[in-house]
Amino acid sequence: MLQRIQTIYLLISAAISAGFIFLFPLWETKEGIKVFAFQKVLYLSLFLGSALLSLLSIFMFKNRKLQFVLGRLNIILNFFLLGFFVYLSLNVSGETMVSVKGIGMFLPIISIVFLVLANKAIKRDEDLVKSVDRLR
Repeated sequence: MLQRIQTIYLLISAAISAGFIFLFPLWETKEGIKVFAFQKVLYLSLFLGSALLSLLSIFMFKNRKLQFVLGRLNIILNFFLLGFFVYLSLNVSGETMVSVKGIGMFLPIISIVFLVLANKAIKRDEDLVKSVDRLR
């Protein structure tokens, strides 16, 4: 059923992963050039992979276990992306390359929050179905 709350959470996660990467910069160089995620192939592919997993998970509503597993894979992918950003911010010293870190570095955290909420709702649905099956 597409009218469940996890669908909204997954759509928000997909919008964050696919849409906001064009709006919020990852960082700004000391020359004032804003670097967006779509300018780097690795970051773009990870963000779009996360959005694709969210959209794929929406249409797996008949198989809640697979939907739950796809949500967990998406969370792992976002942690991987967040790890890249943490490594980048810790590895670069001072003012050599990155002058100002942008809000785009925090997009995976926001996406993870919505994915966790979606997985909780999927788990709640699965528990409800199991409890009804016990009553039969």
